[in-house]
Amino acid sequence: MTKAPDKLQAILDLDRLVHEPARLAILSVLSGVEWAEFKMVETLTKLTKGNLSSHLVKLEEGGYVAIHKGYRGKVPLTTLAITKQGREALENYWEQMKQAAPRKG
Repeated sequence: MTKAPDKLQAILDLDRLVHEPARLAILSVLSGVEWAEFKMVETLTKLTKGNLSSHLVKLEEGGYVAIHKGYRGKVPLTTLAITKQGREALENYWEQMKQAAPRKG
């Protein structure tokens, strides 16, 4: 049985870059697809363009998300993908959350 201090430590050790709710939502969306258009992620996460952009910059700086800016015809198009490092961080986050969760019993 895990002691309460171990559960507390598991919470304290959470990756803050992933733990923030908006970034967790972004990574969760991206983990289910090979890539996604900015607009799709904006719609699914219900974040504003500015807020989504701000969080994406942090995730890109952390190496968790790749951002590609291009065009579809003459229309600007931003596509996003979770990186291998981002996928590992997300999986690790959920494992830590399981360890921190209270056990029924």
